[in-house]
Amino acid sequence: MKNCLIVVNTDKPKSEMLGIDIANFLKPRGVDYAFLDFNGNPQDFDWNSFDFVVTLGGDGTVLFAARGAAKHSVPVFPVNLGEFGFIAGVQPDEWQKSLEGFLRGELKTIRRTMLFAEVVRDGKSVAGYQALNDIVVSAKSAAQTISMDISVNGSPLGRFKADGVIVSSPTGSTAYSASAGGPIVGPDLDALVLTPLNPFSLSARPIVFSTQALLSVQLIPSRNRDAILTVDGQKPVDLKDYDIIQIKKSEHDAILAGTSVEKFYNALRNKLNWSGGPNGGSNA
Repeated sequence: MKNCLIVVNTDKPKSEMLGIDIANFLKPRGVDYAFLDFNGNPQDFDWNSFDFVVTLGGDGTVLFAARGAAKHSVPVFPVNLGEFGFIAGVQPDEWQKSLEGFLRGELKTIRRTMLFAEVVRDGKSVAGYQALNDIVVSAKSAAQTISMDISVNGSPLGRFKADGVIVSSPTGSTAYSASAGGPIVGPDLDALVLTPLNPFSLSARPIVFSTQALLSVQLIPSRNRDAILTVDGQKPVDLKDYDIIQIKKSEHDAILAGTSVEKFYNALRNKLNWSGGPNGGSNA
């Protein structure tokens, strides 16, 4: 571990100062470093030049780094400066101890399933996208529905009329999918979660598939209702009638340090107020 990229979220006031502290921590340990400012927008970068990445921000900063680092098998050490911390599992008051353990090879890393979406137009692949959280196909404007033919491994699930559809990884099951009524899936599972967005049918329900599944969403023409593709909450991409969006497990996993399953369930309890009873788990 000789080269580190420190990703600084410019929207987090503490991020820049903490980045300097981490750089000063790495230098006497013989680790070279570089800084990358992240402002929420995608950007091209040579992730392969680094042995590991430190992210200073919330889960969105981790998503950004994971999309770039995963295909090079570069691990991400995520320090949480955000609100939830489902993915960014290292807290600001423990980064020194955790980073020391990581450099010594004592801090475990885990792999998280990522998604790959391919846009097929007129029989040709026109774009491909990696995601750690989710792939969303939806109407471009609010309060509008689109029509979609959805199939799995070539078998039709049916024609859906809805605001859209979310396909999430287990990691992303606590994000947009959960707010739309989808199930929360343990991050150590291999699964794909399909969650309709405000479907125009009471029979449309979320479905969990294995990662062997290939999900296909084909857009059916709707008058004056354009559709978009959104990957991990980034800037949407315009779609066209009859486009087919094929979604499957990516060839690459995100590698995260200091983000255990135990920390995930702690975040579930503490951030989403998960409990066993109506009074926060109390039987009183």
